[in-house]
Amino acid sequence: MLEDVVNFNEVPIDDAEFTEKCRLELNQKGVVTLHNFLKYETVEELIKEAKTRSRLAYFTDSTHNVYLTPKNENLGPEHVFNRQLNSSKGCITTDQIPENSKLKELYFSDIFKNFICRVVEEEALYEYADSLSSINVHYASEGQELNWHFDNSKFAITLLLQAPDSGGNFEYVSNLRNADKDEMNFTGVEAVLNGETETNRLETHPGTLILFRGQNSIHRVTPTEGARERILVVLAYNSKPGISLSESARLTFFGRLQ
Repeated sequence: MLEDVVNFNEVPIDDAEFTEKCRLELNQKGVVTLHNFLKYETVEELIKEAKTRSRLAYFTDSTHNVYLTPKNENLGPEHVFNRQLNSSKGCITTDQIPENSKLKELYFSDIFKNFICRVVEEEALYEYADSLSSINVHYASEGQELNWHFDNSKFAITLLLQAPDSGGNFEYVSNLRNADKDEMNFTGVEAVLNGETETNRLETHPGTLILFRGQNSIHRVTPTEGARERILVVLAYNSKPGISLSESARLTFFGRLQ
C-alpha cells in the first residue's frame, strides 16, 4: 500500500467511484488535476532527495518546433511548422533515482498503475525498456522554460515538488489539432505562438499530480522567475512492454544512451 506516499483521504485512488470521476473529467477536459496527491512529508522528502541529486542533472538548451519534429524544407523557413522555439531545463534519469525512493514506490505500485489504467482507458501500463526514461526529475532555474509543443504520447503524468518564486506556469489550449487525422491546424498554432489566443492556466502547488492529454492540446511551462528552482517529476509509461525512448531523444534529453 501507498499510505506513506499518497494522501488517500483527499485522493482515494483505490476507490472505483473516485477513479470513474477522474476518467470522465479527463475525457471531458483533457486534464485532471489532483491537489495534495502527495503527503506533505513525502513532498519534503522528495525535494531533499532531488536537491542532493541535482549535481547529476544533464542540462539542455535546445530549439524545436511545436510538433517536436525535424524541419520541413518544402514549407519554407517562415512557415509555422518550421518556427523554432527555445526550451531549457536540467534532468536526472530513472537510474539516478535511489532504489528506495518513494518515486519508485509510487511508479511501480499496482494500485497507482491500476488507477492510471482505468483513467486513461488502457489495459496495462509498462515501464520503459531503457534505464533512463521511466521516471525523470526536471529542474528549471531562473529563465528556463519548456516552450509550446504537442506531446508525442497520448497522456502525461507529472508531479510538482517545488514551485518557483514566480513563473513556471503550466498553460495550454485544448484540442488545437487532430494528430490521428494528421490535421496540424497551422493557423490555430500560429495564433497561439503570436499571443493572439486565450490560454488556460493550471493552478498547482507542491504535491499536485496532473494527468494531461497533450497530443492534441498545445502546452508550455513559462520561464521560472526568482532564485528558487522549479522541480517537477515526470512519470512515463507505455501501453506495450519492451519499448525504449528513441536513441536520438535519449541523447537530446539525457546526453547518453544508458
